[in-house]
Amino acid sequence: MQLERIDHYTIRSTASELESLREFYVGVLGLEPGPRPDFSFPGVWLYSHGHPVVHLAALEPESSSPRPAATVGRPVTGSLDHIAFKAAGLTATRARLAERGLSWEERPVPGFPLHQVFLRDPLGLQIELTFDAAEARG
Repeated sequence: MQLERIDHYTIRSTASELESLREFYVGVLGLEPGPRPDFSFPGVWLYSHGHPVVHLAALEPESSSPRPAATVGRPVTGSLDHIAFKAAGLTATRARLAERGLSWEERPVPGFPLHQVFLRDPLGLQIELTFDAAEARG
């Protein structure tokens, strides 16, 4: 077996959380909704360059109690720390995040020509956007 790349990741949500997740991944990150199999549960497949990279799946039951509390200031996401996307357009990204009132952190990658932007989706999953370091200097 030879792995080629990560194909997609799936985020489980409640049906009521689906729209805020769709808005984040489409409106903030610029993914595009596209075709999805006719599953028996609500969801959205989100595409980048014609490939479905994020699957939103409303598989969680609605609950009157909130999601588990964050531990040490971090949302509970199991062992998963973050998902990263290679990105371009750092200046435009900063403007888009500021327009939407979102919080983010930036940092260079020591010893590599990369610049990272970290933010969280509506459920608390950390998203990394990785830019060429030249964009941060320009």
